[in-house]
Amino acid sequence: MAEAAKQWYVLRTISGKELKVKEMLEAACKNVVEYGNHISQVLVPTEKVLSTRNGKKVIKEKILFSGYVYVQALLTGEIENFLQNTTNVIDFLRSREVGKKPVIVPESQIAMMLGNAEEKEVETIDVLNDFIEGESVKVNYGPFSGFIGTIREVNREKRELTVMVKVFGRETPLKLENSQVERE
Repeated sequence: MAEAAKQWYVLRTISGKELKVKEMLEAACKNVVEYGNHISQVLVPTEKVLSTRNGKKVIKEKILFSGYVYVQALLTGEIENFLQNTTNVIDFLRSREVGKKPVIVPESQIAMMLGNAEEKEVETIDVLNDFIEGESVKVNYGPFSGFIGTIREVNREKRELTVMVKVFGRETPLKLENSQVERE
């Protein structure tokens, strides 16, 4: 089938089941040649988000558009019926008028959405590694939790810091991970 004839459509899904729907559609495309010929891509846009769990900073993937899955397909009656009747799929995103065809998403919007997701990923990784020498930080994890110190050395590859804290009136160096401190 001609790749140019395939358009992007939006499937409305049950919130929290987007990745499951993507898995099911991709599996069906591999197993049934007809579906594989008509459906070329299934996309669930995500972004990497920094969160704290048990005192450690963790990067998690968060779904950008909860309840929506993007599908690039050549829509025939059979393919439309298959996509619409997939488990956890509610329906296509359609215009408000009754009986209308599914809304086509412009290729430029998809490219812009994918570009934004890539930019955010790069920004998130840089946030973990942007400490500088001489900066004042507070230890937020471990036996020295609550101590305030000054960064003496930054190791960007290992994501480690050497922080000087005062213990009993004397400066003591601590080797800590970036996730174990926060800016003061």
